[in-house]
Amino acid sequence: MLPHISGISRRRLGDSFLFGVTSAELVLLFFLTPSFTITDWVYVSQHVLVLGIALTRRPPEVRDHSLLSSTAVVVAYAYPYAQVAYLRWVPGNATWPEGGLVLVTLAAFLSFASLLSLGRWFGVWPALRGLATRGPYRLVRHPMYLAYVLADIGYNLQEWNFGTALMVMAGWASLACRIRAEERILSQDSGWSTYVALVRYRLFPGLW
Repeated sequence: MLPHISGISRRRLGDSFLFGVTSAELVLLFFLTPSFTITDWVYVSQHVLVLGIALTRRPPEVRDHSLLSSTAVVVAYAYPYAQVAYLRWVPGNATWPEGGLVLVTLAAFLSFASLLSLGRWFGVWPALRGLATRGPYRLVRHPMYLAYVLADIGYNLQEWNFGTALMVMAGWASLACRIRAEERILSQDSGWSTYVALVRYRLFPGLW
């Protein structure tokens, strides 16, 4: 197989995977959500945007398909839905539903704003397509992952049990792994050192 044909095949495989995963998430979102609020519609809009990105994004300059990164990606995508399924089997306890709703809503808007800033640079596996430095990326280097963390806390304030707490810990470990892998690749961008000097924190302002 010619090298350029092989590259096109790998690109199409990655784009098809992103399109397929996002489509499945969109179906699950409609299936698992009894009634839609503004927060749910923000997530729907985000998934529709990702479908468009999957069809139009450019191929990455560098990509990490290592076993560790791939495992982290699978865990990161699976654990939110695993919590929903588990709570149907083992009901949880409410801690602070009102506060949880605020965090989930904030997370939805932060995630959407981060996706708009990334645009066609968005991807599933750690890859170098470009360096996002605007919008939420002026505050922390991985605002979309911060949105995931806020959403996890919010949903668990609404309903949680020991099982969901363990899944969240596993999910956060996978996010940390993805951050490390992404920054190894992004460091190859010529603007990375300047960006890191301006935006010091990866996820939590003042902490990490």
